[in-house]
Amino acid sequence: MMAPQDFIPQIAQWVGTLDETFPGAQVKPYFAHWEVVHLLSLALLGGSSILLNLRLMGYGLTDAPPSEVRRGVAPWLHLGVFGILFTGLLIGASNPDRLYTSEAFTAKMLCLAAALVLTYGVSLPTARSNGRLGPFAVAAGLVGLAIWGLGLAVFGTGKLINPGLWHVVTAAALVGLFITRGLTRIIYLVGMGALIIVQYVNTHIIIKPDDYARLDPTNKIYFGVFLAWIVGAVIVQVITAGRGATGGPATRLFAFAALLVWVTTAAAGRWIAFA
Repeated sequence: MMAPQDFIPQIAQWVGTLDETFPGAQVKPYFAHWEVVHLLSLALLGGSSILLNLRLMGYGLTDAPPSEVRRGVAPWLHLGVFGILFTGLLIGASNPDRLYTSEAFTAKMLCLAAALVLTYGVSLPTARSNGRLGPFAVAAGLVGLAIWGLGLAVFGTGKLINPGLWHVVTAAALVGLFITRGLTRIIYLVGMGALIIVQYVNTHIIIKPDDYARLDPTNKIYFGVFLAWIVGAVIVQVITAGRGATGGPATRLFAFAALLVWVTTAAAGRWIAFA
């Protein structure tokens, strides 16, 4: 079990009183309103992160240097981060029992920590230096990747939350399609098409759609295969692109991770309601 109640059972009684005291009691009647603000903050954050990290990967707003893109998106990114943290605390205080018993919440918190480390430890300082990846950014990037990996592990093993991993695969696939070029893009698309067909046949014809005991582990395997194919194509693309004026392969790969980790955070949050 990987829900908060399994790690810190000592606070169960305190958690049970959160929605009866300030601010949980005041927020609870307006839960849906705060949830809307939370989602809007996430959208603002997501758009800012996409623009920033795509530029670090050498795509998107290429007419401007990364430092200029950073200046433009940083205020909105900070506002989005503040919004999701502030509203998240209020929402959590008004609905504590569900979060306390949710493995998806554990995954979300791990991925949120990883996203903050990768964004503030790697993406923003690297953009400020126009793509130059300093030692601190490398260290922060490795820490962020390790935390993200742990979050993905929780995400993939918890009940009813592993379907949300396909949100991450879809985002990764679209980014891969956007940045690949030439023969790499053709091979990438052919491989993706073949994987989609094979998965569909296997999970809709060979395995019956209601056979969850077999579908769940099978889809987890396909998740790994899809992700390996997508990440492999991205790695080939960023390495063959060489080192440009705004950073090399390591900068681009960290930017790719910083973009996807926010998607993982959002996907985990989406599945809290079902897990």
